[in-house]
Amino acid sequence: MRRLLLTASALAFLTPSAFAETLVVSSWGGSFRDLIAEAIATKFTEETGVTVEFITGGTIDRLNQANLSKDNPESDVTFTTSHVGWLYRNQGLFEDLDMSKIPNAANLVEQAKISPSHIGAWAYVYTIGYLPDLVPQDITFESWNDLWSPELKGMIAVPDFDPSHIIAVAAKLEGVDIENWQQAEDKLRALQPNLKAFYTNDANSQQLLSTGETPVQVLLSMNAYHMQSEGLDVKLAIPKEGAVLGIDTMGITKGSTKQNLAYKFIDTALDPEVQARIAEIKKGSPVVSNVQLPEELASLPGIFTTPEQWESQTLIIPHQLRAEKTGEWRQWFSENMTAGN
Repeated sequence: MRRLLLTASALAFLTPSAFAETLVVSSWGGSFRDLIAEAIATKFTEETGVTVEFITGGTIDRLNQANLSKDNPESDVTFTTSHVGWLYRNQGLFEDLDMSKIPNAANLVEQAKISPSHIGAWAYVYTIGYLPDLVPQDITFESWNDLWSPELKGMIAVPDFDPSHIIAVAAKLEGVDIENWQQAEDKLRALQPNLKAFYTNDANSQQLLSTGETPVQVLLSMNAYHMQSEGLDVKLAIPKEGAVLGIDTMGITKGSTKQNLAYKFIDTALDPEVQARIAEIKKGSPVVSNVQLPEELASLPGIFTTPEQWESQTLIIPHQLRAEKTGEWRQWFSENMTAGN
């Protein structure tokens, strides 16, 4: 009896935080982890009292780890790219979403409805970024075809980790569906003389651009705006064929024991004030239609706030097809494009 009383007395002195629940979120590290923490997790914790912890890592590394721990999942909510999210779904790593538990999803734009298991959190584009002082004045980038101009010989960098952007562009220019991308192989090979480098990550991209080594890039819009904030005069173009749309997504990890909290977290992410904050921090597009952005933000290239912009300014690679074809595309690109440079 005395032991029980002592235990009860000791428990009485523990702070409420000792019993606080925790939601575990799987995401990228660095600025994207900070984005989720500041824009989403802060509001979620204020409203629920639940703290948020993070598991961070690369996109494919986290997918592999999720498979290894699928019988005892390490996270409750997972952020990943739209196409890799299909791999999570196909491998049984995501729960199907009950959209009635995500009230803010009523305003989700159509382009952010990726699958029954994962939906958009924010959007961005891969498009043409360039240094105007180092590019011939008659090159306007009104069309993606300008990348093939002989005047840009040895000036362009593209990502080596995901060739889907330039493959989608070549298919569009050749007038074929991306399912039939092989019909655009000659178009892709014709770009080789203009390719100077293949960047491996955002930091590598920034280095190549800031030194002027590659004054033209197929570039992540968020990265361009970050470099602008650092003082680099990099411009973004939205070609008439559209910029290649990217959507980072969120889903509930299969087997999570905190699904109600996971739904609350996802709903918080789609709150219009949270979406506006995400757009302010990362210069990405909100994925719900009821967000009001200041004009200086809404007018930036690659930020979409109207159905017409989403429809006319984006080039969309079907997300499930991209998941299926990424390995094939990377192999072809490595053998036929990278190897010769």
